[in-house]
Amino acid sequence: MAKKKATRKKTRKKATTRAGKYVKEEMHARKKKKGKMSKKQAVAIGLSKARQKGIKVPKKKKASKKKSSKK
Repeated sequence: MAKKKATRKKTRKKATTRAGKYVKEEMHARKKKKGKMSKKQAVAIGLSKARQKGIKVPKKKKASKKKSSKK
C-alpha cells in the first residue's frame, strides 16, 4: 500500500477573504456619507486599496466577445 503524505493546512486566508476587509470598510464609509457613491464604486475602491497593500486580488473577468449576426 502506498503511504499517504500528511497534508498541510493552509494557514493564510484566501486573497479574496483578506480583500473583503477593505471592501467592507468602503461599504461602511459609503453608508456614513449617505450613499454619495454607488455600490460598484465602493467595491472598486476597496479592491484597489487591497491591491495597494499587496494582496493579490484577481482581476475582473471580462465577458466573452459575442459574434455579431450582421448580414
